[in-house]
Amino acid sequence: MLRKTIVLGSLALLALAGSPGQSQAAVSVNIGINLPAPPTLAVVPGTEVQYAPSVSGNYFFYGGQYYVFTNNTWYVGPRYNGPWVVVAPGYIPRPILSVPVRYYRTPPPPWRAWHREAAPHWNAAWGRDWDREHGGPHGGSHGGPHTEHHEDHR
Repeated sequence: MLRKTIVLGSLALLALAGSPGQSQAAVSVNIGINLPAPPTLAVVPGTEVQYAPSVSGNYFFYGGQYYVFTNNTWYVGPRYNGPWVVVAPGYIPRPILSVPVRYYRTPPPPWRAWHREAAPHWNAAWGRDWDREHGGPHGGSHGGPHTEHHEDHR
């Protein structure tokens, strides 16, 4: 029985791996925002962050990268349409985390009771120790790679 399981498992792995002559498939995350062209962006007042008022999602641009917050998860992509990768909360730049609730086009239900002119309560979303570990009420430095701000984002 054990030998049969090992053989079947090995065959399954070979099927998933494919043959050496095939090209590798890229992993793509569909986050539910499919844009045919770059959206019009507007500056969030008092920040270097831009958001897309016409996009029906929490869609931001900062430091040469696009950010989307959906289903309590952050995604980042190099272009307006991705490809998107999941980003751990500790790597989201502080200016993004400081964007007031009113600029989130689809805020999660608990946020509706929060002050719209203030940043989201990230510590509530990510645990009581998150604030302390990230230097304040909206996080500290993101600790991730440095990105430069690009004026031409299309």
